[in-house]
Amino acid sequence: MANDPSFIRSPPADLAGWLAAFEARDIPVFESTVLAIADASEVEDDTDAHSLAESLTDDPLMTLKLLRHVAELRRGRQGSDVETVTAALVMIGIPPFFRVFADQPSVQTRLQAWPEALQGLLAVGRRAHRAARFSLGFAVHRMDHDAAVLHEAALLHDFVEMLLWVHAPALALDIAQRQRQQPQLRSQQVQREVLNVTLAELEQALMKRWRLPELLVSSTCDEASGSPQVRNVQLAVRVSRHSALGWDNPALPDDLDAVAALLNLRNAAALELLHELDLPAADAW
Repeated sequence: MANDPSFIRSPPADLAGWLAAFEARDIPVFESTVLAIADASEVEDDTDAHSLAESLTDDPLMTLKLLRHVAELRRGRQGSDVETVTAALVMIGIPPFFRVFADQPSVQTRLQAWPEALQGLLAVGRRAHRAARFSLGFAVHRMDHDAAVLHEAALLHDFVEMLLWVHAPALALDIAQRQRQQPQLRSQQVQREVLNVTLAELEQALMKRWRLPELLVSSTCDEASGSPQVRNVQLAVRVSRHSALGWDNPALPDDLDAVAALLNLRNAAALELLHELDLPAADAW
């Protein structure tokens, strides 16, 4: 219901308040993931990490939830980050995964009284999917062995915006309305006016609090943009955002220059690659 007290209706006063608010709330996943987990649980003995990962990796919220869970299990351990859904499932094990994640709440149920917010969430999800496809395509072209990780980093790049739609739909709708009414305003200005923080600040703080993989943290940090892998992810996100409504956005020529430089291609070839990667995909959620 729209008056469900679990929704955040008034913005916390500061970053610490937002961290506490999100820490206290579960992360729902898309309905398709709920169904996929239920189907896989019926054939648990025939399910392995790779086949199960294929059912989960399209859902950025499930990916976030799984990585957060694994990071908590690994608290205090030495070694490299668990960076992919497949690696996380291998670490947890299939039977324990089903015990922990058998009954997941869905975003469709949570937002059933907020249809505009659900549409806002789906729009961010579509943008994340496009960014992930671009990021994977760039990584394959560069023959980067971490292509799967870069795909995932782009998919999760804007997870805080998704969480805002899920847990604070009224505030997310307020931001969207202000941006429609005053498109000249910078996004960060509007976010600070409505939320008392920016989404970028909140995302960085949550990733560090939840001990998410370093590449996810650095891919949302401008100071780390010198790394080819981080540029790979950031450019994929930029192109997806700027081309969301078509390929005539005035910011795209600069993006194209940067993509061509990253991939060592001429601009015409880089543009052709982008169009090849931008395959239409129906929502599977």
